[in-house]
Amino acid sequence: MHNYYVYIITNKSKTVLYIGVTNDLARRLYEHQEDSCNGKRHFTGRYNICYLIYWEYFENIAQAIDREKELKGWRREKKEKLIHGFNPDWNFLNEEISE
Repeated sequence: MHNYYVYIITNKSKTVLYIGVTNDLARRLYEHQEDSCNGKRHFTGRYNICYLIYWEYFENIAQAIDREKELKGWRREKKEKLIHGFNPDWNFLNEEISE
């Protein structure tokens, strides 16, 4: 069985959204955090985007990639509705993830 996640992270003020896909959500969040604090080499690091606000689980990588592409094509308003349905208060969920 394989584990894949499509996730949305944001910055502290929740003004920027980033959508990604990974097979290890805890590790990927750590990498975003490290880049945000130390490297600033990537988009998420430069804009301090490391706070998890949404995620979906998949067993099939092709389905996860298709979903990531779908979400990336949405307007911000539609993404906000999706996040609100999953996490109404837009709480940072990083501490809830452990693998």
